[in-house]
Amino acid sequence: MTQKRKYNLLIWILAVAINGLITTSIFMPKVSALQAYNFSFLPLVNAVLNALTFLSLLIALFAIKQKDIRRHKRFVFLAFSFTSLFLFSYLMYHFSTPSTKYSGPLILKYVYFFILFTHIALAVIIVPLALITIGMGMNNDTMKHRKIARWTMPVWLYVSLTGVIVYLMIAPYYKH
Repeated sequence: MTQKRKYNLLIWILAVAINGLITTSIFMPKVSALQAYNFSFLPLVNAVLNALTFLSLLIALFAIKQKDIRRHKRFVFLAFSFTSLFLFSYLMYHFSTPSTKYSGPLILKYVYFFILFTHIALAVIIVPLALITIGMGMNNDTMKHRKIARWTMPVWLYVSLTGVIVYLMIAPYYKH
């Protein structure tokens, strides 16, 4: 198996594992050992991490527009770091705490669920997309990196921004 095929296989294994963990954390019974801890602060932490991801990606985008590749790389890796911390925090919260139901006005409920649905659908897609794009950049496969980054950057920006919006819309209904 070539190095490239091994890398692609690793990306897809990671993507499936990450998305599987997220799905499992939401739908499986909560881990009783974790329920002893109060993780009610984690949704706010998640929103902050999403906001930091969004800001890091914006700076990375402006850097590449200015042809500052070093700054672009630094801020993409910073965004990836924030996203990784978010993933850990998100899993801790959802493995230990029941889901919160939206209880706002009906018209906003439809807006909330539209944003939530698009956020979730694109979050599933962004996991392999970000890994592939970052990998191409690290391997100096510039042409392919640019081609796929045209899709990755706006999707990742949308997912990180809507993560903050979803939090702001559901925050009043969290039980503390």
